[in-house]
Amino acid sequence: MDKFIYKNNKLGITALSAKMNKFSYKKHAHEEYAIGVTLRGVQEYKLEGWSKASYANGVMLFNPEQVHDGKAGHYKEGIDYIMLYIKPELFLEGICKKDIVTFSEPIVYKDKLKSDILNLSKAVLNGYDDALCNELYLELVDNFSSKEFLSTYKNENQIIKKAKEMIYYELDNVLYLEDISKQLSLSKFEFIRLFKANTGITPYQFFLNAKVVHSKRYLEITKDIYGAVVEFGFTDLSHYNRNFKKVYGLTPLQYISQL
Repeated sequence: MDKFIYKNNKLGITALSAKMNKFSYKKHAHEEYAIGVTLRGVQEYKLEGWSKASYANGVMLFNPEQVHDGKAGHYKEGIDYIMLYIKPELFLEGICKKDIVTFSEPIVYKDKLKSDILNLSKAVLNGYDDALCNELYLELVDNFSSKEFLSTYKNENQIIKKAKEMIYYELDNVLYLEDISKQLSLSKFEFIRLFKANTGITPYQFFLNAKVVHSKRYLEITKDIYGAVVEFGFTDLSHYNRNFKKVYGLTPLQYISQL
């Protein structure tokens, strides 16, 4: 049985406790750093086109905007895992860095890091005191003071960076490819090919993902599902449910019931 439990705290961290059998995530990306532990089973996913597998006790590390999918390696056995989503500004503050950094490896097996992730996720999921969560968070990010975990951010293709910003921050109900490609001095088809080659997804997939991410924030404030459908230009509730679940494993109604 598939089960997803989300919990946010005042520090700005979201914790996810998940059990998966037949469910599979479609290609998507998160704006946060995502740090998690495979508790049981084998979690298989493609990360920017490369096949990965996290076994029990494996620590999974995702950079912001890193495209991936996900499923249980053996659906009959299924998987259990924990994930923490940490806003980039909070993560950088924790490790005393000003510039964006990236994880050097997508999967590591480090007992202390695993233990610190589990301790913080337990505190967030159970609504423990904020002061304790702050201390547990610092205990976690101190693991990343070692250079073996982090590397300097490689500058993104400037055309792709500008395109992402145009889509994400100037979000409209319709993706106007002609307008975007014209501003980038590319043909529509040149832009689609270049975007997919650099990100692993099409501009439309990125656009849908951005709408879902923005709508999640809207739900957390308003708890208005039908308002989100209208505000972010989904065709109807079914269309919204389908795309929200591809990213978060839950329908919007299931998600707000946990808030």
